[in-house]
Amino acid sequence: MEQGDRLRHASSFGAAATAYAEHRPDYAQAAVRWALEPAPGLRVLDLGAGTGKLTATLVAVGADVTAVEPDPAMLNELRRALPDVRALPGSAEAIPLPDASVDVVLAGNAMHWFDMAVAGPEIARVLAPGGILAGLWNAMDDGIGWVAGLARVSGSAAIGPRDTPASWRAETAGAHLPTTGVAPRFGSPEQAEFPHGQRRTADSLVATLATRAGMLVMPEQEREATLGRIRAFLASRPETARGEFTLPMLTCVLRVRRL
Repeated sequence: MEQGDRLRHASSFGAAATAYAEHRPDYAQAAVRWALEPAPGLRVLDLGAGTGKLTATLVAVGADVTAVEPDPAMLNELRRALPDVRALPGSAEAIPLPDASVDVVLAGNAMHWFDMAVAGPEIARVLAPGGILAGLWNAMDDGIGWVAGLARVSGSAAIGPRDTPASWRAETAGAHLPTTGVAPRFGSPEQAEFPHGQRRTADSLVATLATRAGMLVMPEQEREATLGRIRAFLASRPETARGEFTLPMLTCVLRVRRL
């Protein structure tokens, strides 16, 4: 993705902050615990925290969390949902924390938006020696037949390469690396997957997919046509046509150590 398109996609979420807070999934606790496991402590920065989906899971596993989010609308939703969490405006490229002040930096469905040529040194700055950087992505399990069909119907704007287990590893293996000549600040990546799921109805799953960046920046007529195809597909499948169902997912983790 070109730099201009990346910035346009990354800045698209604020307009849908309320829907994002309502419909986006949380993260599997086992995945979060694995990300934290080798860290020297539990002072955690949730970077690009959005509306606090990952933040809430970190609180649940006992981490001492600071959340940083650049979009004011998303940050307001986070503060409303988690009033006891320290939540600050800032970005991966300009983190409002002192040097060596956290043991772990986590990013939930956000690391692919970072400019790692700038963000890499900045993340390394706030990490204590031996600190961990980890990115987490919730992928839909397209090993399940109806989920694979949904991915085909939805298109890459709604369910992209990072959103399915078949391709997330290749898509994210270098997410911690700068794309320019800046020296990398982190060691070799480890990747792991953890079962997860989210209770949905057809309507709420459509609403979830509508919060994807590719959908948010899509022209209105094309967006409505895409959502219409998704609705029709879900109505045609016995697994999703009536009532609640579990959307099968995996929380996928990339973990690296600060050099």
